[in-house]
Amino acid sequence: MYRHINLLLSMNFVLIRSCLILNAVTLEVWQDADAVCFDVDSTVCVDEGIDALGEFCGAGEAVAAWTSRAMGGSVPFEEALSARLSIFKPSLKDTETFIASNPPKISPGIEDLIKKLHSKGKTVYLISGGFRQMIAPVAKILNIPEENIFANRLLFDKNGDFAGFDTNEPTSKSGGKATAIAHLKQKFGYKKLVMIGDGATDLEARQPGGADIFICYGGVQFRAPVAAQADWCVLNFKDLIESL
Repeated sequence: MYRHINLLLSMNFVLIRSCLILNAVTLEVWQDADAVCFDVDSTVCVDEGIDALGEFCGAGEAVAAWTSRAMGGSVPFEEALSARLSIFKPSLKDTETFIASNPPKISPGIEDLIKKLHSKGKTVYLISGGFRQMIAPVAKILNIPEENIFANRLLFDKNGDFAGFDTNEPTSKSGGKATAIAHLKQKFGYKKLVMIGDGATDLEARQPGGADIFICYGGVQFRAPVAAQADWCVLNFKDLIESL
């Protein structure tokens, strides 16, 4: 049994090590990209927004367990999103109070990376399974227009009570990030587009018609199954800045 475990560990190490090595094709796409799309939770920011909101509402542990399953790819995203929200049902007041008392926790180096991308004329988008209400302050810090956000939207009734989420948003479903990227390519004619993130939903963005390459960012959460399938994996944003 131990021999089998050691063999699996060795195979994972080889796969992960290979994704840390940058090849010429990936480098060319990265340098020539018209647009770059970033995941937000555990990528642009160091936390998971829904986990933090859940903890604020007293359900952090249960919500985080579902998030781990969703980002690892073991459960459809829409199922995990619905399950997490049903645990704590955040009201409008809960959400607004949380946002006001919890400023965005930006990942080290991301501001410099986005400034450099902007200086090179590349359009930057935030494509997230998190919530638009919580991502708008992040976009403001990074000088990203709100219209460049693709994210889910919490819904509330006339009394401000939780009323679900907008299922029309592409990011509310598994494969939704690829759908959003395909829309951007069709609308703006981008020839090369890059997706950067940490989870299975970011890897899905590389589906046909979606992102041309997927760069796994493992600086907050390193998910080995995701990293092993990435075109490139980085542990800090400095590597991306220096390679532009």
